[in-house]
Amino acid sequence: MRYINKKLTIEKFSVETIARKYGTPTYCYSFKQFKKNIFNFKNNFKSFSPLICFAIKSNTNLALIKEIKKFGLGADVVSMGELMMALKAGINPKKIVFSGVGKTPNEINYAISKNILLINAESENEIKEIEKIANSKNKIIQIGIRLNPNTDAKTLNQISTGKKENKFGINEKKFLELVKYCKKSKNIDLKCLSVHIGSQILDHKPYEKMLMVIDKVIKKAKYKFKFIDLGGGMGISYGKDDKSLNYKRYNFAIKNFLKKYSSKIIFEPGRSIIGNTGSLISKVIYVKKNGKKDFIILDAAMNDLIRPALYGAMHKILPAEKKNKRSNKIYEFVGPICESTDKFSSIKNFQELKENDLVVLHDVGAYGMSLSSNYNLRLKPIEILVKNSKIKVIRKRQTYRDLLNL
Repeated sequence: MRYINKKLTIEKFSVETIARKYGTPTYCYSFKQFKKNIFNFKNNFKSFSPLICFAIKSNTNLALIKEIKKFGLGADVVSMGELMMALKAGINPKKIVFSGVGKTPNEINYAISKNILLINAESENEIKEIEKIANSKNKIIQIGIRLNPNTDAKTLNQISTGKKENKFGINEKKFLELVKYCKKSKNIDLKCLSVHIGSQILDHKPYEKMLMVIDKVIKKAKYKFKFIDLGGGMGISYGKDDKSLNYKRYNFAIKNFLKKYSSKIIFEPGRSIIGNTGSLISKVIYVKKNGKKDFIILDAAMNDLIRPALYGAMHKILPAEKKNKRSNKIYEFVGPICESTDKFSSIKNFQELKENDLVVLHDVGAYGMSLSSNYNLRLKPIEILVKNSKIKVIRKRQTYRDLLNL
């Protein structure tokens, strides 16, 4: 995104033009940025050619997942619905990894029937459930076991997944026990050691520590894993104070790790692929004056983008048109939801706004629309993709007929 003649544009289209045609709020994705992110990710790790499985949970738009498939990526799924979506998009089942702590027997049965690459188990009971279903089908199922490496990813507590107090994975002692168990099983083929330590990680050091833990555990297990699934979690810069993840250092650490092991590396990126491709265009409904602070009430709300309310996450906000006059008040950007948490940001010295002005919330491609809801019975926004100088509607704006089955 950039300003051209003081008009904020997404590729070649001004935000004003998009809003005039498609209304607000609108999720808009840039294919140019999307393609750049995929190439950059591949290039950062090209020395060992990992299997890249896009984390479907980060963005569940079918049209975008179809584009991901065209670039040769696989999928990381955490539910039967996400698995069905990946398959519907045409992703090769042998490039699909099923993660998650609470897979039901029905989900496991479905995954087995689709011959996916791996089911990454997260508990002893889950392994025994997979074994039971596989036995009933007279099949041998490839699985991974998710290790909890007790590694602090230095990220938000709400999105940390690799510490011992988190619900994910199993500790070293139990992991080693289950490796022995799988060796004896007639229906389980243990292929993978899996880890995932969190999301929005901007420091390479936790990844280095994670690799050291994996190295130690493999030596103790005395087992050859065909795959090492390192998860995802690579962060993006949401604001000027965010640093960037040092991919060179992470790549160097993995290459050193692979000098000892001939395993195939699997990654499960989501945010780093899709996060900065998306923008949420919104209109100012009211400017509510309130002493030293003015409430800028938008037509987008926490049901459209819940990350600020859920995590205290910050998204950069820019006006659709640059003007010179700035407000001497604090602007608090909020939505119409009947919750005090329905707040996006408080900003000093923002450009002066009036009713019907347009603003854009940036970097909403990951965990934006996929976490949206109909809270307060609000309609979900439209999603559009800017690709090759054209705009394509990739999900229609929800209607009350859709919502209420009228």
